[in-house]
Amino acid sequence: MLKQKIKQLETFNRFSLAIVAGVILAGATLGAGYVKADQYDQQIQALQQQNAANQEQSNQLALQANSYQDAINKLQTQIDTLQQAIVANQNKSDELKQQIAQAQAQLAQERKTLGENIKAMYLEGNVSTLEMLASSKDISQYVNKQTYRNSVEDKVKTTVDQIAALQVKLQQQQQSLDGAIKAQQVQRQQLDQAESQQSQMLAFTEGQKAAYDQQISSNNSQIQKLRQEQIAANLAGSSGISYGGACGGGYPGYLCNAPQDSIIDSWGMYNRECVSYTAWKEAATGHYVPYGLGNAGDWIYNVPSSWVSTTPQIGDVAIRPANPSLVFFNGEQDVGHAMYVESINGDGTIAVSQYNANLNGQYSYVASKSTSGLYFIHFPSN
Repeated sequence: MLKQKIKQLETFNRFSLAIVAGVILAGATLGAGYVKADQYDQQIQALQQQNAANQEQSNQLALQANSYQDAINKLQTQIDTLQQAIVANQNKSDELKQQIAQAQAQLAQERKTLGENIKAMYLEGNVSTLEMLASSKDISQYVNKQTYRNSVEDKVKTTVDQIAALQVKLQQQQQSLDGAIKAQQVQRQQLDQAESQQSQMLAFTEGQKAAYDQQISSNNSQIQKLRQEQIAANLAGSSGISYGGACGGGYPGYLCNAPQDSIIDSWGMYNRECVSYTAWKEAATGHYVPYGLGNAGDWIYNVPSSWVSTTPQIGDVAIRPANPSLVFFNGEQDVGHAMYVESINGDGTIAVSQYNANLNGQYSYVASKSTSGLYFIHFPSN
């Protein structure tokens, strides 16, 4: 309807429908049977108010979620820092264990040396002084032997004492590190638990926010539907409107099953528009339709004037001229509408079939529509 190619509705901002102000057809004279928008506005306003409350809740939950995420980030930083400290202390602990092992090995070697020395001195101790003097070349060699023996004994004992003291020191350091590591591991567990709690709160908050956002989206879809119904009611100036989905009125499947405005038909019209349907309907009933008549409101100017009348006949195309002052909720300016005259009622109204009456590319049937303000094109037979 209304325009040979209309922008896809889903590209609009999902909140734009909720902030459209005013009645879309205020001040427009579209013929007898005009339907006031108030009956739709009350429902739309209720949905908009609900959306405003839901949006406020969603914004609050978003702030909470950001707070939880910030806490999680800070906890993760602490966990990372603590883990680095644990790793560093573990490395130090491993080094100390290696040093303790080396000290123990050295201590064992020195003790062995000391034992051998003591054994040698014990054996020498069984040798009499006279025998030692006799075995020495002179008295100085005897003195040197005694001095050397005492020196070795003192050195080995000192080394053993130093290594033993080092071992004790290293073991004390090891115990201190082990205690620090355990304390850090406990702290790490506490931080992990705190992070887990924050993550659970974040997930719960995000779930609540998603529910509000989903309700907002659902309400916006309902608002869009109401807007479309409002357009159809106001433009129809009629009663007994029934909708038939994407396909109806015999419109070919390759045109009605394809997305709206995705195919140009044999008359230069985009599919699932009012002009495409009426051009196809005329051709299907044996009438000649010129190629490229343009927007619906232009048809009465783009065909011979002899084809145009204000009196309907069955099989005519009814044209509602464009109203330049009328702008729809989607921002599109009105460019008229085309309908196929199915029958003429006893009260002078007409029954029409049409496409895209409510801007959603669907078929609809109007049982009783006023002819006021309409023009009728009688296409010649082939």
